[in-house]
Amino acid sequence: MSDQNATDHLSPGTHTVELDGVVQRYHVHGTGPVLLAHSGGPGIDWAYLRMPAVEEQFTVVYPEPIGTGGSSRLATHPDGYTRDRYVRAVVALLDHLGLEKTVFLGHSHGGFVAQRLALTHPERVAGIVLYDSAPVVGAEHGEELMRQLEAYAQRSEGDPGLPDVLAAFQSLGSLSSDEDVTKAVRGILPAYFADFRGRAVEFGPLRREVSGVFISGRAADGTPELFDDRPVLDTIGVPALVLVGRYDVICGVRWARELHEGIPGSQLVVFAHSGHFAHLEEPALFADAVLGFAKGLNH
Repeated sequence: MSDQNATDHLSPGTHTVELDGVVQRYHVHGTGPVLLAHSGGPGIDWAYLRMPAVEEQFTVVYPEPIGTGGSSRLATHPDGYTRDRYVRAVVALLDHLGLEKTVFLGHSHGGFVAQRLALTHPERVAGIVLYDSAPVVGAEHGEELMRQLEAYAQRSEGDPGLPDVLAAFQSLGSLSSDEDVTKAVRGILPAYFADFRGRAVEFGPLRREVSGVFISGRAADGTPELFDDRPVLDTIGVPALVLVGRYDVICGVRWARELHEGIPGSQLVVFAHSGHFAHLEEPALFADAVLGFAKGLNH
C-alpha cells in the first residue's frame, strides 16, 4: 500500500508497505537513477539527511529505518536493532522497489549498515558511500570520541554554549526514552558542525526540529552490538566512496582513513569545512563527490 495510492513504488512522495512482517515507510525525492540513503543514529529521524543537490540528478529513496517514524518497532524494542536486522530490512525494500542493486549511501550508523550490506549482500549494491562512518564500534571508538571532544572544546573556548553541549554528551550513557534521546541530540548538535556558532541562523532550525527514538544498541538478547570490520574490509569487492568532515567528532578522519586504506580501490574525500553534516555545511562539494562517484558506476 502507499500513502498516495501510487502504483509506482518509486513515485515521488511518501510510501508505506509491509515487508517481511514489518511496516516500512520510505520517501522518494528527485529524478534519475536510484540511490538509497540510510540515515544514522540509530534512531534519528530521517529528514536531516535530505540532499536536494543530489536529488537534482538522482532519485533518492530515504527509508525511515525500522524503529523510527512511521516504520514498525520490533517486538523486542528498544533492543534487537542489529546491523543484520537493518540489512534485512534494506534487502526487503530493494526487493519491493524492484531493484536488483543500487547505490547505497549510509550516513553515520547508516554507514555501519552499508558496510555490513556490502559484506553480506554485495550482489545488491552497485557501490557504497560510507559517509561519516567507522570500521569499529567499542572501547577504541569511544576513546577516539573523547579525544575529538577535547579538541572541539579547545576550538570552542569562550563559547557560552559549550558547557551545555558537553553536559549533553555526558548524558548519553543514561538515556532511556525517546524524550531523552531528542533532548540529548539537540544538546550535542553544535559539536557536530565545524562552525555551528558562526552559522547558527542557518543550522538553528535543525537543532530545534531534529528528533530521535531510543534504540539501545543491544541485540535482542540484551548483549551490546560491538563490531570491528577492519579484518574483513579487504573482502569488500564493491566500489566504495568514503566521505568525512574534517571536524567530525563522532566518526572522524581517523576512521575514514582506516576505511579507505582497508577497502580495495576505495576513494576518500575529506571536507575541509565540515563536521558530521557535509551535505549541509558544504552541499555543492558534497553533491559533486556523490554524483561523480555514482555516475561512474555500471549499474
